[in-house]
Amino acid sequence: MEKALCTLAAALFLGVFLHRAEAKTNDATTESYSIFNYTTASSTVSWTEAVTDGEIPTTAATKLLSSTEKQLDTTNTSQSDKEINKKEEEEDREEINNKKEEEDREEINKKKDKDEDNHKAEDEKTQPGCPPLGLESLKVDDSQIQASSYQRSGLGPHRGRLNIQSGIEDGDLYDGAWCAEFKDKHQWLEVDAIHLTLFTGVILQGRNSIWSWDWVETYKVQLSNDSVSWKTCMNGTQEAIFEGNQNPETPVLGLLPVPTVARFIRINPQTWYFNGTVCVRAEILGCRVHDPDDIYSSVPEPGSKDALDFRHHNYKEMRKLMKSVTEECPDITRVYTIGKSYTGLKLYVMEISDNPGKHELGEPEFRYVAGMHGNEALGRELVLNFMQYMCKEYKKGNQRIVRLVTETRIHLLPSMNPDGYEVAYEKGSELAGWAEGRYSFEGIDLNHNFPDLNNIMWDAQETAADPSKVSNHYIPIPEYYTKEDAMVAPETRAVISWMQDIPFVLSANLHGGELVVTYPFDCTRDWAPQENTPTADDAFFRWLASVYASTNLVMVNPDRRICHYEDFQEHSNIINGGAWHTVPGSMNDFSYLHTNCFEVTVELSCDKFPHVSELPIEWENNKESLLVYMEQVHRGIKGVVKDKITKRGIADAVIKVEDHDHDIRSAADGDYWRLLNPGEYKVVVWAEGYFPSMRRCHVGMEPNPTICDFTLTKTPIQRLKEIRAKGGKIPQDLQLRLRALRLRKLRASTKAINRRRESQQLQRRRARSSGGWRI
Repeated sequence: MEKALCTLAAALFLGVFLHRAEAKTNDATTESYSIFNYTTASSTVSWTEAVTDGEIPTTAATKLLSSTEKQLDTTNTSQSDKEINKKEEEEDREEINNKKEEEDREEINKKKDKDEDNHKAEDEKTQPGCPPLGLESLKVDDSQIQASSYQRSGLGPHRGRLNIQSGIEDGDLYDGAWCAEFKDKHQWLEVDAIHLTLFTGVILQGRNSIWSWDWVETYKVQLSNDSVSWKTCMNGTQEAIFEGNQNPETPVLGLLPVPTVARFIRINPQTWYFNGTVCVRAEILGCRVHDPDDIYSSVPEPGSKDALDFRHHNYKEMRKLMKSVTEECPDITRVYTIGKSYTGLKLYVMEISDNPGKHELGEPEFRYVAGMHGNEALGRELVLNFMQYMCKEYKKGNQRIVRLVTETRIHLLPSMNPDGYEVAYEKGSELAGWAEGRYSFEGIDLNHNFPDLNNIMWDAQETAADPSKVSNHYIPIPEYYTKEDAMVAPETRAVISWMQDIPFVLSANLHGGELVVTYPFDCTRDWAPQENTPTADDAFFRWLASVYASTNLVMVNPDRRICHYEDFQEHSNIINGGAWHTVPGSMNDFSYLHTNCFEVTVELSCDKFPHVSELPIEWENNKESLLVYMEQVHRGIKGVVKDKITKRGIADAVIKVEDHDHDIRSAADGDYWRLLNPGEYKVVVWAEGYFPSMRRCHVGMEPNPTICDFTLTKTPIQRLKEIRAKGGKIPQDLQLRLRALRLRKLRASTKAINRRRESQQLQRRRARSSGGWRI
């Protein structure tokens, strides 16, 4: 009877799950149209589903078995064998049922995933969507955009690009939209697609400005093959009127009732914000079509030869991809978590090393962090691409990759802010806007959420009698930051703990929205809005930034257009963070002042959330940069600080380089890495209880570290303390050294006393002599 009831319960359980899965599939068919949905093989899942899907909660069953075992241990020994056997049979049945439920859940999850994949494939077939032409990504040149009129050059047609950002002051050359000179219904913004194009939709924004509110509320769309004869897009027998914006920033998608082939397209505003003017930022959706008369039609679109998974991955898909890489390269990869987001999404890290899970003596630790701002999605996808690329190239025997894997322990965090990303992902590539998903679930900007150690150091230097004695490294986290009511995101706490656990040497923080590499300090002194604020390692930081920028295919293009309103090519596409804008509490500054790690920020693209069609191109733009920057972890000097007698590594030994007012410390095993430019350096190493040691270390031009090991000798007092703590007998050589040390101290103190006595006697003689003269 019990067995029949259990079987019936399992069947009911399975039926409920199948019903829910079917209902979810049916519901998915009613989703509203989204540009992102049909351009990527993905489906939107809620945070709860993303966390629990595919993870069988076996903890409860384990706890049940543990408590049962405890009951058996404490059972009265006088119990009959029959009762004991009956209890064991019940437990066996219970365990079998638990396992069956787990298997059923696994089958349901597999079926659910399969149904979702089939549903997504059907969506892709039934929704032939088109990508953006590239106004936002700058693929469309300024010469391809015309307008009926414009107020001034800073509000010209070339500024009518989706998500373009303005300068601080109105009236400059780089304002935040195209704005027509006249407020009437005859104004238009025109885009030449160059080729015959199947136009499917328009995305519109208002003007980006601190001082003005301007946007278009309704508009018409006109199409032409020659830019002379125009036809208005129709909705049946009437001219189609498209709904525009209700605020300056939120992008609004308008789909053409009937996709139409043409070369030119115009946006013709009809109404606008009552207190504003005709201002537009736009993106056009269209697919290039074959034209036998187009001599350039056979030119292939740029892409990538690497067979990687080029698409936007939500949390669930990211997890699957990382798992697939570990299955393909189990010997060199490992996935681990460093914590959870506010909503419970795990912060996954991929480790790539020839010995995953272990720090190897002398092998430097490197990290890439992406997705600090959730809507800056390109970094996330590049890191996921990088995982796949490293795995595939390692298996092919690519010697450059093999060397990196065997000589470096690599850590890749693709999504530091998964909550924010899910918000942006749900809206989609073009519809997420400039800020949607940027912040954590709690509304925290993670790039301002680390402890501000800069001002702690600078304040201490200003008040100290000898500023050179102020600590310039491993500055402790202030007390206010550790309080329970401190506004610190769980994502930030997780990353800080990660930094403290692993002796990272070099890192890069991948962002988006510009094309530039910034280096510390990010925070300026005295809270200046903009001011060059260099570190003690400014020369090496400039080298690091230049390495990435000079190998990025877009940054090095002298003909590229500026993203928004700053021309970073004037600075070779690198800039001190404080000279750009002050960022108190940045991860870069914290990494430099609290750990040994050097870190820069890479702004990867003008477009924060590139369309899926742009991902192969962006991978090619950044692939070499990602590799060559990582290789810089092997510049400078490295070595092991050991105890002379025990030959064991000394942890927390301080490594000081002459003329570099920033020290580092050795790791738990005594190994250390000091990034330096080529040159000759005087290096002093000291540790508590040891005599300091000095060496001269030469750093060459090759990207290979110079080995500079140090052996430290304990002071006699330190040896005496350790021997006494163990209750051992003091060796004769140590007794002699201690006696000699005491004699030296006695002589030194006697000499000091005699000097003081002579000085006092001299002062008394002078006083007497002076008194006699006055008499």
